[in-house]
Amino acid sequence: MQKVSDSFDLDRVEWRRVTDPKCTAFKVDFEYSLLGYDLDTGRLDMLLRYAEQGHCRRHRHIAATVTLVLEGEQFMTETQPDGSVKSVHRRQGDYAMAPPDALPHDEWGGDHGGTVLLSMQAVDGVLFEYFDENMENPFTVSIEQYVDHWNRGTVHGAAA
Repeated sequence: MQKVSDSFDLDRVEWRRVTDPKCTAFKVDFEYSLLGYDLDTGRLDMLLRYAEQGHCRRHRHIAATVTLVLEGEQFMTETQPDGSVKSVHRRQGDYAMAPPDALPHDEWGGDHGGTVLLSMQAVDGVLFEYFDENMENPFTVSIEQYVDHWNRGTVHGAAA
């Protein structure tokens, strides 16, 4: 196991910012910070911080994921198998568990942003499948890729 940070103090951890000005459907603007990982067991713990009304890229979690809202809010719209959309609103202190192979979704912070702790377990090492703003052109990101980008001082998940 490799511990990246001794604390999840939001003022002390190193943050990496992700934006995508090419996305016009919503504002991709968030930061993440690795806390620790274990490549052998497929575990990765990280913080995710949304800017005000900042979104993640559209994605789905391949890894089983535990989410804890540390501050602010987290909003999510999840695309159901029949094409309908389910809305989720989590507030500070809310806790959620999701099994592997979650449904595709869009998530973002509230009017004042939000910060969540994500603890993920990926049996095969794959964390996420990302999509473009039209839910097309998928690509996956693994724990190894996250760690490699982190160690090089770059941002994960850049589309090729």
